[in-house]
Amino acid sequence: MTTSAAPAPAETAAARAARPIGLFDSGIGGLTVARAVAQRLPHERLVYFGDTAHLPYGDKSAAAIQAYSVKICDLLLRQRCKLIIIACNSASAAAYELVREYVGSKARVLSVIDPIVAHLGRAYAGRRVGLIGTKQTVNSNVYKKKVDDLDAGVDLHSLATPLLVPMIEEGFFKNSISDDIIGTYLGQAELADIEALVLACTHYPLIKEQIARYYAGRVDVLDASDVVAAEAEAYLATAGLLAPAAPTPPAHHFYVSDFTRSFEESTRIFFEQEVHLEHYPLWE
Repeated sequence: MTTSAAPAPAETAAARAARPIGLFDSGIGGLTVARAVAQRLPHERLVYFGDTAHLPYGDKSAAAIQAYSVKICDLLLRQRCKLIIIACNSASAAAYELVREYVGSKARVLSVIDPIVAHLGRAYAGRRVGLIGTKQTVNSNVYKKKVDDLDAGVDLHSLATPLLVPMIEEGFFKNSISDDIIGTYLGQAELADIEALVLACTHYPLIKEQIARYYAGRVDVLDASDVVAAEAEAYLATAGLLAPAAPTPPAHHFYVSDFTRSFEESTRIFFEQEVHLEHYPLWE
């Protein structure tokens, strides 16, 4: 006589809430989102993947970005993440729908695009707004399509700024040469007479001060990371998945597909603590 195995016990609400939040990007840019999430939700444990072997995503094809994103999500699902944030505009534009379908009911997937688009509809209806991002993000036209779908009269004008990500990744900013590059982009006709500028790349908050200085208060500079963090908090609260308060801060985990000393240093600066990077190649 054979007996069937007993079913696995159902996961408790407390166990579900204790699961981490996963985030990924091609490099250090997504750390701006991770930092905003950590500041807003200090009891949440983060699992971050920087795909440093394939950065930047902005000049990759949509098919390549989709392949990277699915492989990264395999890892984040094995880490039992309750929420996966695509902390990259290029990946959000190219892979969000595919990732959401791939992940299914195992985790909620949040892009960095939808929250800022909703904010534009609320705060800038009937106004002229500029946007800067990678070639992949701008050429996908995803922001324009989503903004137009709001039917709020937001007049969006986008400009690809491909030199900014490698400049930031190399730590080559906050100097006169980077001021010149930023000023050359912002002075283009596409961005004339705007009332707000969307930083449609998670690297760009690292040069937000330089951009704001160029505009000298004439233009609102919109950083999506805080908006995304608020959206993450709202979802977790509604779903009953907020992590409970703990006496010690959570231990975040950082993976990279190719180890770089600059990424380790950037992560340490962002989170103001010692970090350990675990090397996890997407393809052996």
